[in-house]
Formats: sequence, C-alpha cells, structure tokens
Amino acid sequence: MTRLADLAELVRAPAALSVPGDVLSGAAAAGALGRRTPALAGASVLLYWAGMAANDWADRRLDAVERPERPIPSGRVRPSVALGVASGLTAAGLAVATAAGGRRAAAVALPLAATIWGYDLCAKNTAAGPAVMAACRGLDVLLGASGGRVVRALPAALTIAAHTWTVTALSRREVTGADRRLPGLTLAGTALIAFTTPARPTVLSGAPSSTGCVKRGPFLRLGELVPAVLAAGYAARYGRAQARVLADPSPARVRAAVGAGITGLPALQGSLTARAGARLLGLAVAGAAPLGRRLARLISPT
Repeated sequence: MTRLADLAELVRAPAALSVPGDVLSGAAAAGALGRRTPALAGASVLLYWAGMAANDWADRRLDAVERPERPIPSGRVRPSVALGVASGLTAAGLAVATAAGGRRAAAVALPLAATIWGYDLCAKNTAAGPAVMAACRGLDVLLGASGGRVVRALPAALTIAAHTWTVTALSRREVTGADRRLPGLTLAGTALIAFTTPARPTVLSGAPSSTGCVKRGPFLRLGELVPAVLAAGYAARYGRAQARVLADPSPARVRAAVGAGITGLPALQGSLTARAGARLLGLAVAGAAPLGRRLARLISPT
C-alpha cells in the first residue's frame, strides 16, 4: 500500500508553495484579483503536482540508475500509481480552473496542462526543455490573469518564465555537475530579472488634489520600496547559490542552486504582485519563501 508520505515525495509537495504566487501576480497585474483567484491558485497547484508525478513516471528507468532513492525506483510507489496520480491531478486541475474561471480560464489551463505533459514526455531532455518549462510558468501567470486584462500580465509572465529558464537550465546538470559558463549565464539572468522587476511604475489610488493629481504622502512613497526590497531579497539568495556553483560546479552545489531557485521564487512573485499595487498581498506571497526552505529540508523540491 502506498503511503501518503511517499506520494508527497512523488509530487514534491512543499515545492507547491512556489506555485500560487504565479496566479496571484498575474491576477494583480491584470486587475483580476477576486473571489475566483484562490480557486485558480488551487488549480495551478494541482497541475504542478500532476507534472511532478508525470515527471517521475517518465523518468522511472533513468532514475533507477541515477536516483534510485526516488519513490518509483525504490519500489515505494508503483509506476501505474504514479501515472494514475498524474492523470487524476491533471483532470482535477482542469476541472477546478474551469469551474472557477469559466471558458477564459479553461482556454489557458488546457494549453498549460498540455505543455506540462509535453515537457515531461518529450521536451525535457532536449535543447528545448528549459524554454518549454519556462512556457509552463508563463502560462501559469496568465491563468491568474484570465479574468482580467491579460495583456497587462505579460511582463509578469515573461519575468517568471525567464527565472524558470535559469532554474531548469541548472537542473539539467544536477547529476553531472556544470561547467562555469552555465552558472555565469544564469547568474547574469537573475541579476537582470531582479533589476528590472520593480522598475515598472505602479498606478496608486489616493485622494485627488485640487489640480486633479493624486497626492503621494510619505507612506505611499515608502510602500513603493516593497517591490525593490523583495526583488533584492530574491537576487541575494538565489544569486549567492549560483555564485557558489561558479566557484565549485559540483552536482551538490548545482542541486543547492536549483533548490534556492525554487524556494526563492515566492520573493520574485511577491515583488511582481507588489509592483501591481497589491503590496500587502505581495509581502504575504513572499512570506512563503522561508516556509518553503524549511519544508525543503524534509522533502527535496528537485
């Protein structure tokens, strides 16, 4: 009988803390934050877990050689169970997204699910792998934006996609280690992402003055620092991990950098959410980062 703990390891349960922020940042950017947003975030988590289970099912023979401790090669989860879990979670994710967001959400959720399965079954070990995974995360942001002005969420989607490219490119070297060119490239990408993320001005509401302009008091000006602070925190943690790979590109250092990229993503999502004007929500999203790091000590996010 398959234990719940083994299934949690199969789907990398704690890593799902990095997922709702996609939907929230997209919804904030598109002006679509509302009662449907939590359900869309839940659908996103279900699709993420489906992708993790499908990933291990597709890699079961390779993992038997390279990572025999994983649930399927170790015999703790049967391949048929993993495939059933992946299929069931996909169906559930699509159903929840459609119920919450109607046709507009389904129009994003279906391509998202197809891209997830396409990555796991076909693209992962090809040169297109990082780009396909980046597309998954970008679509996830647009899922949150599906109830509003989607075009406004495109910068956030591209930002999350760019970050995902760096993490996925590094993850392909978790077993063999990397040469120093790869972490140099991903580190430069991370620095660019962190620099540009808080740069877009936000439209703030407030009491108009006699000239019709919005008054910006000290509190609002201080609030505008939130996206920059969160982006800096993201860059510091993930950047340090990549810098260590530059110094020592061993498999252990690469895995640590990938883990930092996954668990540090909420800080970037929080910065994007705050940039769209939802500063308290952005801080709450970023708050998932330290919790994710603690849970990652129990169940590896990679």
